[in-house]
Amino acid sequence: MGPSLHRCADAHIPKETSVVKKRFLLSGLAVAAFAASVGGSAWAQGAPVKIGLLATLEGPFAAGGADGMRGAELAVKEKGGVVAGRKIEIIKASSDAKPDVAVNAARKLVEQDKVDILVGPLSGGEGIAVKDYSKTQPQVTFINGGSGAQATTLENPSMNFYRFNTEGAQWMVGLGKAAMAKGYKRVMVIAEDYAFPYSQVQGFMTEYCKAGGKVPLKAWVPLGGKDYASVIARIPKDVDALMLVLGGADAVNFLNQYEAAGGDKPILGGSITVSQDVLNYRGKRRDSLVGTLSAGPLADAYDGADWKKFVEAYKTNYPVSAGGYPSPSLFAYVYYVNMKAALEGLQAANGDLSGNHAKYREGLNKMVLKTPTGDVKLDANRQAIGTTFVTEVVKDAQGNLFNKVLAKVDGVEQTLGIPKAEFKIGSRDVPACP
Repeated sequence: MGPSLHRCADAHIPKETSVVKKRFLLSGLAVAAFAASVGGSAWAQGAPVKIGLLATLEGPFAAGGADGMRGAELAVKEKGGVVAGRKIEIIKASSDAKPDVAVNAARKLVEQDKVDILVGPLSGGEGIAVKDYSKTQPQVTFINGGSGAQATTLENPSMNFYRFNTEGAQWMVGLGKAAMAKGYKRVMVIAEDYAFPYSQVQGFMTEYCKAGGKVPLKAWVPLGGKDYASVIARIPKDVDALMLVLGGADAVNFLNQYEAAGGDKPILGGSITVSQDVLNYRGKRRDSLVGTLSAGPLADAYDGADWKKFVEAYKTNYPVSAGGYPSPSLFAYVYYVNMKAALEGLQAANGDLSGNHAKYREGLNKMVLKTPTGDVKLDANRQAIGTTFVTEVVKDAQGNLFNKVLAKVDGVEQTLGIPKAEFKIGSRDVPACP
């Protein structure tokens, strides 16, 4: 990992001898006198910055979590592992997409490993739970990893929790219109039963229903499901397409079972359904995703110069032969963006994390972050305003599946252009247009 330090959350590293001790070989008394003369904050600037990195390395999103780690590590590599003269020490922790497990992992990073900053978690319900936990730890700055549930920042936001990625509903902007343009006037929703898919479905349906589309049936399935036979049996004959918001192993299992059952409805994909960790699984039936319309915060074939540079850096550091993907997954991208924000904020504050990170957080609040897909800024709830891509899954000459760009929408806000007083957070029943 170059000059940065990495260890698992349960590993032990002896306390590093201070640079000042090494350089001047001062006695304990002289060290104390020197520290007093320069002040506590200046003394702290020479110490490493501990950043906890939390992702799902177990459960249905394990592959996405591993790629999220790669994205975060890439952001650290780009800085050479040092920011404002302070070495970056990454302490990793794993969850399994369950909120309580994520909070326990976050608690260990914060209360035992004493991290200064925590980047994570990955999944929607986890994000809400870690946001709530952050309110009890004002001395730590929490920056989202890949979690995309609306409620994380829209409902009871935390002053020390930041999200520099747009979220699940924002990621769906443009897909409703694209579906109607394809003639998909009636759609059945099949989605995992937790906060992030609620957001994705809301983002899609807000636009789709307004355009005259109908959603006569929604099937909410457990996260980590294995058997989708009963859901497949319920698919109405008169729907034009399926809106599928399943990620990781869940998406793979459903697609295999649906095609084996003879299913032939076109698919509209949630952002995580067409991420590289799903598109490049090695099952026989993955080609059923070719032609799938979707939307999200990235598009594999986007021709922006900064995006191409990011993809090349990812492929150089994490080639397919070493476990990477032909193009960064959604999780690699959003973890990269959030870790980049953490480090850029540290640079802007000149490494100063004193006073419960006052200077650091002031910089984060005002930051206009340069990302591979365009500029990101935060709203009053510390939620990203950014770009969404409408995409279609295609196959390249090497047999890899990827997302080509159909449309690009900039400046997407969390309430989707709806006045905040009228906006309702997505749920099992909201929106509705049967």
